[in-house]
Amino acid sequence: MPMPPDEAPDAAAAGERPSLVPGGRASMLPPMPMPDTGSWEKSLERSKEALDDLGGMGALLKDAVVAVFARPFELREVVYQLESMGIRSVTIALLTAMFVGMVMTVQFAFGLERFGATDYVGRVIGLSITRELAPALTAIVVGSRIGSGMAAEIGAMAVTEQVDAIRALGADPVKKLVVPRLVACVILMPVLTVFADVVGFAGAMGVAKVQFDTPMGFFFRTALESINMQDFMSGLGKSPFFGVTIAIIGCYYGMLTRGGTEGVGRSTTRTVVASAIAVLVADFLLTKLFLSISL
Repeated sequence: MPMPPDEAPDAAAAGERPSLVPGGRASMLPPMPMPDTGSWEKSLERSKEALDDLGGMGALLKDAVVAVFARPFELREVVYQLESMGIRSVTIALLTAMFVGMVMTVQFAFGLERFGATDYVGRVIGLSITRELAPALTAIVVGSRIGSGMAAEIGAMAVTEQVDAIRALGADPVKKLVVPRLVACVILMPVLTVFADVVGFAGAMGVAKVQFDTPMGFFFRTALESINMQDFMSGLGKSPFFGVTIAIIGCYYGMLTRGGTEGVGRSTTRTVVASAIAVLVADFLLTKLFLSISL
């Protein structure tokens, strides 16, 4: 039995919006959804945090460069950081370079074999390793280990108020903590890159001989014919910039650590992600710069 007009449910009270249908009768539609502004606010907040971090890293780099030329020079601490970061990272760098060279040789050899151009494998591998693969992959793999170690070490000092104690004693935390690690990274990365060049090329040459029966002498000779000093220096010249990037990111997030052991874990994770992305961005910019100079 139809309800009387005065007993019909009130659309406004129910929070629904009436609309007219072709028959002239009002039908009830659900309310229009409101736009979600929370995601935009979160994205804007992350963008602001990223810009703040970028500015803080720039300020830390400026302070560190100034502190490098201030006396006294922490030579013993630099040597300790070279031993701590460098010697313990050699195995990772060499294994990465060797297997990357082997994989690249297999991929290029199978691809060029279809066109009967396997003689060019050595040329392609030589240029790829010296210009790009050795410096970039070494910086990503080794830099993640080094940067996370810096963030964890300095972060533990920050949460236990050792950094504040250094300031209270009248010393500069940037001079004591950041400068030795920065100098060590700038020295370390080119050395590891040279090792990666040699080992990566040796792995590529061995795979070419075993799997594709390419003479090692021929592989080595054709690779050297395609590589000149400018190619070698193009890859090696990126390494100090990668070292600066890794050291500044690790030290910045370490000194920014708050919140106990949980904060140390967050700083370490952020350092690994940020250093990998920063190395790739810096690699692109430096490649464009060096190619424009060579032209």
